[in-house]
Amino acid sequence: MHIVLDETAMAAAGQGNILASRLIHRAHAEAGWFLYAPTCALVEADRARPGTAEHLAALPGITVVDLDLPAALVVAKHESESWAQAHSLYAAQPTPDRPEGAVIATTAPKRWAGQPVRVLDLTP
Repeated sequence: MHIVLDETAMAAAGQGNILASRLIHRAHAEAGWFLYAPTCALVEADRARPGTAEHLAALPGITVVDLDLPAALVVAKHESESWAQAHSLYAAQPTPDRPEGAVIATTAPKRWAGQPVRVLDLTP
């Protein structure tokens, strides 16, 4: 299971959201569970809740997704006002390693309506 944490999921994890905590635990303890933290979303989560970026980046079950050149070009062209949302969407797209793409974990599922991604609602 491949899951991209958007900035709302990251902030929720920092506030003790039980569903986000379970995802983090599974990614660390169970084979086949992968969590991704796009850099732009990590920045926004840290702005909303200082210390979130450092905390999440230190967890062994989370892979930080860099804003490399291909990602930067997509984020720059994205119509969203949020770099965090655009980078999360980019990170969730299918790749050779993840032909079905990844699910986006969020506490704001309505913001993803109409986007070509599957969503996991972390609202308790």
